[in-house]
Amino acid sequence: MTETGVKFYVLDTNILLHEPLAFLNFQEHNVVIPMVVLEELDRIKDRQKDVSRDARVAIRALEDALHDASPEAITEGVPLTRMIGEHKAQGTLSIFPDFQLRQNEAELSLNENDHRIIQAALELQKQHNATRVVLVTKDINMRLKAKGAGVKYVEDYRTDQLIDDIALLSKGFFHFEGDFWASVGEVTSEQDGRDTYHFLSREYIPTVYPNQYLIDDTPHFSARVVSYTDTHVKILDLGRERLMSQRAWGISPKNIYQAMGMQALLDPTLDLVILTGPAGCGKTLLALATSLEQVIEKGLYEKIIVTRNTPEIAESIGYLPGTEEEKMAPWLAAITDSLEVLHKQDENMEVSLNYIMQKANIQFKSLNFMRGRSIQNAIVILDEAQNLTASQLKTIVTRCGAGTKIICSGNLAQIDSYYLTAVTSGLTYIVERFKGYHGSATMNLNGVVRSSLAQYAEENL
Repeated sequence: MTETGVKFYVLDTNILLHEPLAFLNFQEHNVVIPMVVLEELDRIKDRQKDVSRDARVAIRALEDALHDASPEAITEGVPLTRMIGEHKAQGTLSIFPDFQLRQNEAELSLNENDHRIIQAALELQKQHNATRVVLVTKDINMRLKAKGAGVKYVEDYRTDQLIDDIALLSKGFFHFEGDFWASVGEVTSEQDGRDTYHFLSREYIPTVYPNQYLIDDTPHFSARVVSYTDTHVKILDLGRERLMSQRAWGISPKNIYQAMGMQALLDPTLDLVILTGPAGCGKTLLALATSLEQVIEKGLYEKIIVTRNTPEIAESIGYLPGTEEEKMAPWLAAITDSLEVLHKQDENMEVSLNYIMQKANIQFKSLNFMRGRSIQNAIVILDEAQNLTASQLKTIVTRCGAGTKIICSGNLAQIDSYYLTAVTSGLTYIVERFKGYHGSATMNLNGVVRSSLAQYAEENL
């Protein structure tokens, strides 16, 4: 039988927790929400967790879409008009009454919620055998079970996935092979005070972004993209020697990638700096050193706010004793470790650390309590960003008000979330979404500088 163009998409609960308005993103197709998904959202909405808000938003959005519909229409499908570019497309939204499923007719035990969702997809597959029925879930194991149970089409939610291969992720720099000056042909230059700018044809840089760094194979050249047109690129000549001689809070870069990252971190015109790279490449140390330099030495900002995603068991930190800072301390040990490295030469390190934390007004904040805030004149360090969704990262970035700089750092090879991969991580999303923003820069810190042991482990394990 010939398959029709319109599809049925059955959504798992984690899709609506990942993006509460996800059911609006399926163009002209039909979206089906199994009843058990509503039950799970209802249980989650009252928990004291960050994900509870997403559950409440999803429930309200579904209610808004279905509130005028009759029970029969909700089962059959309520029309939803969506804009696709300049055109209107109409699919439907329905609730599948999976409580009517009978155990003796089911391929799986209906005692588990995942099985009820899979069985709902199987029932729709039987009812609409000329239409593609797709189960959408971020749970890898559930995708395997669904295929094993006979669901023909099972997918991850990819609407917010901007790249198909992590190798395509922007690294924040472009590496010219050989000598830059020998490879780019005619270049015009201009002087502005101490800064030298060059203008070259855009054909020499295949893909160009604002604040993209440029390096070559020689020990001299380094530059940063300032602006560009359809035909030319304007670059700021940085000079590798000058970059490598930078200092921030007593430390200097150990390789050119750290040098480029430090230059971006110390630039007050950049509101967002994203640091990616393997464990031990210096992401946290660079972020903290440059933050201390700008808060205490230069007085550009008033405080440093440090936050990070916490594991599932710690989403609600209320059970831990002490203040919010004391509760967050176990999850922010990387920051305190870096502080100790920066002050290991001090005779009384404990006194020195306490003084610096007060002087720089370093605050440890829970991600859960960042909603609704407007952060002014601060540096926000968001550590372990690879474990956040795009929605969670948007929440943090939109909290940043006037005079605030945010530093996002993470290692896409160390994702702890059950539902995220390197290509669906919020860190990947923000790198791709902001690469065209003139107030941001990204730097992939190639190379492990922590120790020879850490480097060997990163390269060989």
